[in-house]
Amino acid sequence: QVQLVESGGGLVQPGGSLRLSCAASGSIFGINVMGWSRQAPGKEREFVAGIIWSGGSTNYADSVKGRFTISRDNAKNTVYLQMNSLKSEDTAVYYCAATRSNRWYFSVDDSWGQGTQVTVSS
Repeated sequence: QVQLVESGGGLVQPGGSLRLSCAASGSIFGINVMGWSRQAPGKEREFVAGIIWSGGSTNYADSVKGRFTISRDNAKNTVYLQMNSLKSEDTAVYYCAATRSNRWYFSVDDSWGQGTQVTVSS
């Protein structure tokens, strides 16, 4: 089992930036993709960004392309999500996820963090 711990959420004004971190521990051998999903109140959880753990290729939801950047530090077993030009519609609980499967989306069968709240408001 993989344990994921997120940090870095908070309150930010529209147009501002935040950086989320996700530290992985436990049975991390074999992880293929790590990334982030988010869930806003009253909405379904949606994919935000993912990164291939070994190769570094990335994928983004259309709604965040050009504003968010996902990266990883293999030595620290940590994935980051740099969020710039934040909008009110980015307000959600952000969850870190990891999968051993060869796909970009994350399912209930994968490993999940506890979530961190991001609120974009003036």
